[in-house]
Amino acid sequence: MLGVIAAAAITCSCGGGPTSPGPPGGGATTLTGAGDIADCGVAGSVQTAKLLDSIPGALFAAGDNAYPSGSEANYRQCYEPTWGRHKARTRPVAGNHEYETPGAAPYFAYFGPSAGSPGQGYYSYTVGAWRIIALNSEIDVRGTSSQVVWLRGELITSNARCTAVIFHRPRFSSGEHGDNPDMSDVWQVLYDNNADVVISGHDHHYERFAAMDADGRANSSRGIRQFVVGTGGAGLRPPTRMRPNSEITGVSWGVISFTLGDDGYSWNFVSTGDGFADSGSDRCH
Repeated sequence: MLGVIAAAAITCSCGGGPTSPGPPGGGATTLTGAGDIADCGVAGSVQTAKLLDSIPGALFAAGDNAYPSGSEANYRQCYEPTWGRHKARTRPVAGNHEYETPGAAPYFAYFGPSAGSPGQGYYSYTVGAWRIIALNSEIDVRGTSSQVVWLRGELITSNARCTAVIFHRPRFSSGEHGDNPDMSDVWQVLYDNNADVVISGHDHHYERFAAMDADGRANSSRGIRQFVVGTGGAGLRPPTRMRPNSEITGVSWGVISFTLGDDGYSWNFVSTGDGFADSGSDRCH
């Protein structure tokens, strides 16, 4: 079930809120995580949590954190014994499975203030010199929504050179669920305001895209690089239709770890044991 689906060059160089759980200030620091994590019937989250045991720094959980319905029991029985031991340094976003329980109430109760305001679930924080923005792809994401109005203001007023954005459903994906056109307004705002990195889950594979503009065209000077990291421990699924500008995919449980510098970043996808890996670096806009 585990293995590489497609491969490209694994290195590249392309063109130019609440208190952070990681170290404050400038200099290199780390941000690590994945989405689609804890299912009591699957061993993946046990294995990925062991990877986290030896990786310091801030963590993220990119949605669909506790299967099958994000219930109180799912978080207590499946997430808490695995990724739950890193809860104090984790900043999450919600996924569609969280909303299989009305209002994603157990998700907000479990993570508390670290998940943002209940009913909203979008917020920002800093890790090192970076601004990290957590969005809720499961509520209104139209350009006129309160969330996107907030996002636009957050980006305009930020004085950080480098910005990463995390939300569950990816704008672009080669996986079973595929692209999510309803996230296009979000992507346009991010592109207009020079965001650097987007991290998502939802499709249960790993995928790295070239930097792209709001229409999905490669743009190495201003484009946003997207990572799909639905590899946190739930059952894996291979890509079904390769999308333009997809650079590498893999089907392996694992986490992605970013080293965030003052004016750039590097990434390293670490698998739980089948040998699949991906790494590279880039500069911020």
